Amino acid sequence: MHFRQAALGFLISLSILGVKAQASEEKISLFSNTTFQIRAGFSIGGSAPIPFPEEITHIEHYDPTLSLGLEANLTKWFDARKKWGIRTGLRVEGKGMKTDASVKNYYTEVIGDGGEKVSGNFTGKVQTTVKNSYFTIPVLLIHSLSDKWNIYAGPYFSSLVEKNFSGYVYDGYLRDGGPTGQKILFEGENKGPYDFSQDLNVFQWGMLAGGEWRLRKHLRLFGELSWGFNNLFKKDFKTISFDMHPIYLNIGFGYAF
Repeated sequence: MHFRQAALGFLISLSILGVKAQASEEKISLFSNTTFQIRAGFSIGGSAPIPFPEEITHIEHYDPTLSLGLEANLTKWFDARKKWGIRTGLRVEGKGMKTDASVKNYYTEVIGDGGEKVSGNFTGKVQTTVKNSYFTIPVLLIHSLSDKWNIYAGPYFSSLVEKNFSGYVYDGYLRDGGPTGQKILFEGENKGPYDFSQDLNVFQWGMLAGGEWRLRKHLRLFGELSWGFNNLFKKDFKTISFDMHPIYLNIGFGYAF
């Protein structure tokens, strides 16, 4: 079964359990002073090099793509007034982007016409497509500012379930093996594809902070920023010489039971 179908089934199951738990709130102390929420949203952002390398001279085009997410969470309040609490849950989320950039002496690896891999320093333009999906568990401290506003922050932990980091070089040349190597031209329709999907880190973690606003009794609107702390790629991946970190703004709505 495709992971999105499995995830959707899991979230629906959590929703049913949440409703049942709230119905028997007085009988089950574990769920006393607890709220349950399901959410849907979309993410805007990208995988950014930190710090920004001098090899990338200009971003020609950026497309955030359509990255959707679903979440079910529980908030356990520490006090009867529901001023402070802790929230955790499970979300299924996409993180993606598409960019075109001009680069100079940018070390990379492309796939030749015969399937062989050729590495070296490239000067020209690079198109990159990132389309990844994650199972994410946030662990958040939440504070109620008023009847309308909650703010929250804390770490998140993600597991990669679908992965794509690929693209191609074009309108330029590659110095085979290094800065002084033989020139391989990529002009016109001639492009040098690359695919680093198998080199992505399966585990991601970082910090998440945001706020939610009560629009109606059950309806919530939210916005949050997530910043990945570890490198997008595995430690032994050296083709891209700088670290890349997923940085995303997530916006959406939720239904609180």
